[in-house]
Amino acid sequence: MKLIHKFAASAMTLAILSGCQTYDPYTGESKVSNATTFGAIGAVVCGAIGSRKSSKRARNAAVGCGLIGMGIGAYMDAQEKKLRQELEGTGVRVVREGDNIRLIMPNSITFGVDRSEVQSSVYSTLNSVAKVLEEFNESVLLVAGHTDSSGAESYNFELSVKRASSVASYLRQRGVAAERLKVRGFGETAPIASNSTSQGRAENRRVELLIEPKAQQ
Repeated sequence: MKLIHKFAASAMTLAILSGCQTYDPYTGESKVSNATTFGAIGAVVCGAIGSRKSSKRARNAAVGCGLIGMGIGAYMDAQEKKLRQELEGTGVRVVREGDNIRLIMPNSITFGVDRSEVQSSVYSTLNSVAKVLEEFNESVLLVAGHTDSSGAESYNFELSVKRASSVASYLRQRGVAAERLKVRGFGETAPIASNSTSQGRAENRRVELLIEPKAQQ
């Protein structure tokens, strides 16, 4: 058992140290890639499971699960990098959440006041998103609409659905397969800032695009 634990620890250390430090041009910092982190954790966890049977099974489990984790992580790493390149300077925030990527599109650049039609000024931004989604077609997308708390709750919910639907419709027109897209309206129920200030309300009015690997579905 001690040998198995020693092997698992060595697997994680080796994975982290073996050329996996990357430079993030957006923060100016060096970091261990998500592919490495999840791959190493997968190796340790699966190795521990395999240790119940034999040291050989433990080694096989660690290597196999490590590769699976690293494969998904690397795929999403590459997609995140491409999205950051394509969306730089557009006002769209790219947020990494484990193996998922969230794109936060402020309402001010996407829709007119109290409107649900996508503004022509954001077409090029959505074209870039569609371009990356076409290249990385092993991922799926949840298009989520959000509003602030001004006005009636039922109206806000309906508006959030319409806005999310408009974005999804545009992406379909640009070649993103319908089966990869889901639409959901949250209305005023999921704020990311305080609705007591004008700035906070502006932040809450948004459409988010949550990109997930198909392997999670």
